[in-house]
Amino acid sequence: MATAAAAPVWSVDPRTGKRREQVAVEATETEVDQTVRAAHEARAALADRPVRAALLRRAAELLDEAGEAVIEAADAETALGPGRLTGELSRTTYQLRAFADTVAEGAFLDVLIDHADPALAPPRPDLRRYKIPLGAVAVYSASNFPLAFSVPGGDTASALAAGCPAVVKAHPDHPATSELCAALLRRAAADVGLPESVVGLVHGFQAGLDLVRHPLIRAAGFTGSVRGGRALYDAAAARPQPIPFHGELGSLNPVVITEAAAEERAEAIGAGLAGSMTLGVGQFCVKPGLVLAPEGAAGDRLLTSLTAAVSDTEAGVLLDRRMREAFLDGVRSRAELPGVQAPVTPGPGGTHTVSAGFLTVPAAHLTEEGPHDVLLEECFGPVTVVARYADDAEVGAVLARLPGNLSATLQLGEAESAGTDDTGRGARGARLLAEVTPLAGRVVVNGWPTGVAVAPAQHHGGPYPATTSTSTSVGGTAVERWLRPVAYQDTPPALLPPELHDDNPLGLPRRVDGRPEGG
Repeated sequence: MATAAAAPVWSVDPRTGKRREQVAVEATETEVDQTVRAAHEARAALADRPVRAALLRRAAELLDEAGEAVIEAADAETALGPGRLTGELSRTTYQLRAFADTVAEGAFLDVLIDHADPALAPPRPDLRRYKIPLGAVAVYSASNFPLAFSVPGGDTASALAAGCPAVVKAHPDHPATSELCAALLRRAAADVGLPESVVGLVHGFQAGLDLVRHPLIRAAGFTGSVRGGRALYDAAAARPQPIPFHGELGSLNPVVITEAAAEERAEAIGAGLAGSMTLGVGQFCVKPGLVLAPEGAAGDRLLTSLTAAVSDTEAGVLLDRRMREAFLDGVRSRAELPGVQAPVTPGPGGTHTVSAGFLTVPAAHLTEEGPHDVLLEECFGPVTVVARYADDAEVGAVLARLPGNLSATLQLGEAESAGTDDTGRGARGARLLAEVTPLAGRVVVNGWPTGVAVAPAQHHGGPYPATTSTSTSVGGTAVERWLRPVAYQDTPPALLPPELHDDNPLGLPRRVDGRPEGG
């Protein structure tokens, strides 16, 4: 019986819809198995922390050196533009260097030592705890960030920082960029004396399922749609040995604008909202998709400003034809609902482009279950829904119906921000902060959620369906996803790993008998 030929993987220009070149073929189950086994065998080579840090820094250097070619390839496949992609490349190399610093410092190992104390009741044995890498992990690239959330992105960087080889499933929207970046990462590995198999790459939908089901894969990281992410999440849970699945699936990113804020700066808020919702043609995971704005004159001024700013936004190209069709269908189904209006109608801007716009609806339509519930779901692209509320009760009722989100934003008045609101309605700023905090992993006050800073204190995650775990995919603590703790009890010193020796030969930050060592 003849074996079916492997399906080709094409690079497609989203500006024209035409194929550019065949980049690869979809990986077979055997090829996925070979790639995973090679990554698994490379685990021991990543055990040395200084070598891991060197790998990450060398990867950043090579990406910077090849920056022109990387940006050209990514733009040809995503239409995101050289300006946007130049910034994304800088973010990507910054992440790699930041994780190298995390590895070198070593605090992520979370070393805890409690010496034996027979005087305690009950007596305490000698206990020494730190974190070790899980093993080879799967990374699923995002469509909207061909660099920062793809092959050389944060998931791969944090996995390597933890000491875990990564097998990346390339996104079909940018296969050529994926191949180029994977080659650079493998070259970085070779340059520092590591096997190139610490980074693997596979293509194809079935390959993605085969990857998450492979018995040697110990965890997975995903950024994408609710439908795709949930299928992989369920597959990870259905394995004979379930594994952690750190998925970012979808987010509405609600914004609450108080009447006081609208009265004080309606024009600035309208312009800021327009910039945030249309940034990257509305293809950011933290795009504000639902805005609660007050009824009345101040809210009307805000909408006038939003209308002007959105009307001035040029039509843009979405990442692929499928996303364009989903955007147009989503806008159409929402605009046809009773009570929904479109002050600026989003829709087709041309054969391959879409135009930005926004919809309005009375907030009362969203306070109870009904046909308007679709307005509480993410619509990927340059559109947002502005729900006009009559009072605080309507705001609370809508917020109570929202699923988990990556971000929630408050636009507050000056007195509300200062906690000195004396209008008789209580400390509104603090109350609203308490209302939105359970909904999101990041709360923004008097700013906009687009633009996720790479910093140690950052949290890019949130309650389901924003993510499937409590971890972050941005910032230094993202490394924790790929580690597990282990404690050694009454273990002879000669058998302990060096991280747990009393003399601290590696100079790690540690807590000993409940206190910072050396403090």
